[in-house]
Amino acid sequence: MNDRELYCMAREAMKNAYTPYSHFNVGAALLCEDGTVYTGVNVENGSFGATICAERTACVKAVSEGHRKFTAIAITSSRGSASPCGICRQFLSEFGTDLRVITGDDADHLVSYTLAELLPDHFVL
Repeated sequence: MNDRELYCMAREAMKNAYTPYSHFNVGAALLCEDGTVYTGVNVENGSFGATICAERTACVKAVSEGHRKFTAIAITSSRGSASPCGICRQFLSEFGTDLRVITGDDADHLVSYTLAELLPDHFVL
């Protein structure tokens, strides 16, 4: 699967975001090592701390199905390019910092970073 295809899957998933407060929709598509893709969206809650980001939604879906090795995650938002928040960066780093993070304003203008570049000093037990 190429970056554009993964990004388009995130873009499609974004339509299901639940954002009655911020109206900031985010979609993510997480590529597992075996080629399986899990999508996720942000789900807001009136108790803002209970809100979950699209990246974590996708990751939790993958982990709950037995996946632990990921190669890339594409992220998009209703405002274009989107980078994972600090909590998502730390959450994803639990499964490795070589994960490629793909984003962009649209499918024709993508950029890619490693999670290690976005979170160079992640917390480890």
